[in-house]
Amino acid sequence: MSTAGDTSAPPRTAAQARDHVRGLLTAHERATGVPVAARAHADALLVVSELVTNALRHAGGMTGFSARVTQDALLEVVVTDGSPNPPATSVHEARLTGDGGLGWPLIRALATRVTLTATARGGKDICVLLPLE
Repeated sequence: MSTAGDTSAPPRTAAQARDHVRGLLTAHERATGVPVAARAHADALLVVSELVTNALRHAGGMTGFSARVTQDALLEVVVTDGSPNPPATSVHEARLTGDGGLGWPLIRALATRVTLTATARGGKDICVLLPLE
């Protein structure tokens, strides 16, 4: 069972993205009869907030967003942004710039898998898989 949640236009704010994922998780629970663990739900919303906020603040804006629940009960979130540059990879590196710093390391710590892929338009896709159990 896969519950899809692609959006035709990316959300404009982190709050809209969280609402989208919250609805997707609720639909998944209804479809499967299996509740999403409270911690997994909170982690998913936190990661979505961080991904969207990073795209909006540091990466030229968000140009794409999708979320779905995979057949093996993972939440897959893809955020596309306009920058080819990777996020700050460590708290130390981010602190050197004086511009936040905990979001990317937090995303990497909570996710099962994180991949970055260059897009044809010069930006990147960040794909994150999160466990729901």
